[in-house]
Amino acid sequence: MNSAITSSTTDIHAALAQAARPQPSRWAQQLGWMLLLILSGFALLGPLLISTDPDRQDLLNALAPLWGDYLLGSDPYGRSMLARLAHGAQLSFLLALLTTLMAVVPGVLLGIVAAWRGGWLEKALVALADMIMALPGLLLVLLVIAFAPGHFVPLCLGLALALWVEFFRISRARSAVILQQPYIEATRMLGFGPGYILRRLLLPALAPTLLTLGSFAMSTAIIGISTLSAISVGVRPPTAELGSMIVELLPYYAEAPALVLLPSLLIFLLVLALQLISGGRKP
Repeated sequence: MNSAITSSTTDIHAALAQAARPQPSRWAQQLGWMLLLILSGFALLGPLLISTDPDRQDLLNALAPLWGDYLLGSDPYGRSMLARLAHGAQLSFLLALLTTLMAVVPGVLLGIVAAWRGGWLEKALVALADMIMALPGLLLVLLVIAFAPGHFVPLCLGLALALWVEFFRISRARSAVILQQPYIEATRMLGFGPGYILRRLLLPALAPTLLTLGSFAMSTAIIGISTLSAISVGVRPPTAELGSMIVELLPYYAEAPALVLLPSLLIFLLVLALQLISGGRKP
């Protein structure tokens, strides 16, 4: 009886806590998805539809203005800004997506394993996560990049190493609560195995939280990739990347401010779309 009362009280408190949380606005999420769809279309289809080589130089038309011979102008080397923005957005989007997947898969799996098995395995995984969190994220990324500067995989791996801990902690905490629910115990008693519980009950229950967390992770990855490229330790020129484009154009801000703002605006819109989808709150 006492345990039933305690369980009911816990459920009520959890429901009240959930209700007290600011819920994401539906229109904001719809706006975020629409914005992300447009930007994804530009990033994925732009390089296929724009025939101009993003690395082709035309020094006679350096820093060409917008709406002239080049639709969105040209950079100091006469390269088409439209073509470079499309390729830069594609690269940033795909690298951020790859980074997020590299963080989600181990983080979620290890979080579920820790909550499911418990004992020394959970303590060991928690200790590993705490050790990773004790390291500054930037230092961790720079250590991994040092093995192969300028390559994409170490860049994504370094960012993923800094991001997987959040997925582990949230997945472990949520899974521990879900696995104690009566319907999970009833499913076990009916003879359904761990694979069924994982596929049909646990992962669907975790999905909304992981979607929110994944949106934050992609935002962090986009900003991280652009920042690292801007300080010449990420993607290197002449590869079109939004952060490195800002740095290349910055000395010419007084002559062509719009050209500097274009890649900055693209980064802002990408991050804004992901923030609107996530509801602007952490799970």
